[in-house]
Amino acid sequence: MGNLASMTEVTILHVDMDAFFASVEERDNPALKGKIVVVGGGVRGVVASANYAARKLGVRSAMPTSMVKRLAPSAIFISPDHEKYSKVSNAVMDIFESFSPYVEPLSLDEAFLDVTGARKLLGTGREIAIEIRKRVEKEQGITCSVGIAPNKFIAKLASSRCKPNGMLEILPERILDFLHPLPVSEIWGVGPKTNEELLALGLHTIKDIANTPKSTLIRALGESLGESLYDLSWGRDFRDVSISEVDKSISAAETFNYDIDDEEELLKEILRMCDRAAARMREKDLSARTITLKVRFSDFKTINRSKTLQASLSGTNEVYEVAKQLFIGLKLSRARVRLVGVSLENLTSSIDSFEQMELGERDKGWREATVAIDAAVEKFGHGAVRPARLFDGDK
Repeated sequence: MGNLASMTEVTILHVDMDAFFASVEERDNPALKGKIVVVGGGVRGVVASANYAARKLGVRSAMPTSMVKRLAPSAIFISPDHEKYSKVSNAVMDIFESFSPYVEPLSLDEAFLDVTGARKLLGTGREIAIEIRKRVEKEQGITCSVGIAPNKFIAKLASSRCKPNGMLEILPERILDFLHPLPVSEIWGVGPKTNEELLALGLHTIKDIANTPKSTLIRALGESLGESLYDLSWGRDFRDVSISEVDKSISAAETFNYDIDDEEELLKEILRMCDRAAARMREKDLSARTITLKVRFSDFKTINRSKTLQASLSGTNEVYEVAKQLFIGLKLSRARVRLVGVSLENLTSSIDSFEQMELGERDKGWREATVAIDAAVEKFGHGAVRPARLFDGDK
């Protein structure tokens, strides 16, 4: 079973705002209370956030607007105000940091807190969670849900099972009772493809994984994933709460040895920058909502063009398609360019990022290809796999 006793001295909280964007809008406009509220939309847009009244009707994040209108004809659509949400998020993170210096933001609306060192002064993990929830509601007018556990994996699972506006503590001796009945899809790192592989092996619950020899999992899924799933199935997660700040942006730029005025060659270089930046972003388990293209001309004049999406993305091809449209929109005519750059901004955790782009559902094949490419890079190093257009001679 493994030794859970070593985790008994650690107390981790996972705090998650409830329907964050929608809750902020309801707070600022009390007339929305009790209504079906959807943040996002547009003619071909997707849902960024939906309140719980909308969720009861089946509305979910990343759902196309057209589907929402069929499910909830009376839904009120509100355009996102990301500047406002960022201000509220900063205020909430300040509250967290008043309880512990060990705060790891995952996105605008959730974070891990290690409150182990705060227990002597502030009380038990449960007492600290109660105070955090009180302050968030009093100071920001919104609610949050908190999972309390000896590690990050269990704490996050706990918070997801007490929403909205709830709190759930999983004590060390109760971890396996809580964890083992859950479906395999609940384990961190299990996506649709891995879920199918596990089901094909006859593994339906987390207990099934725990009772499978580690060597069998490694043969079926590879060493890294097999070992990870086995440890997690026994409630073992040794990741620390990282206090490093969430990256505000990830970028890549290239100054050419000579000025380039050929559109196809410039697009190839833009693809190279997208590949470089997106790979670095995925290494950090992040995704981006804003893509910025930088173009510097031979006379050193520089222009920047950005597009912010309602749904985040992380794949090289997805980033490139946005950057390509930004470049085409410049309508350059044989202009001599000395530098191109791509910046990925509005970064959030990929674990909870949307599965669709603003302009419709993404090609799932590209996502699967990206996962395979990243696995090859991890095994063989950067440069082992690149988009075909980046190889010399490939036009």
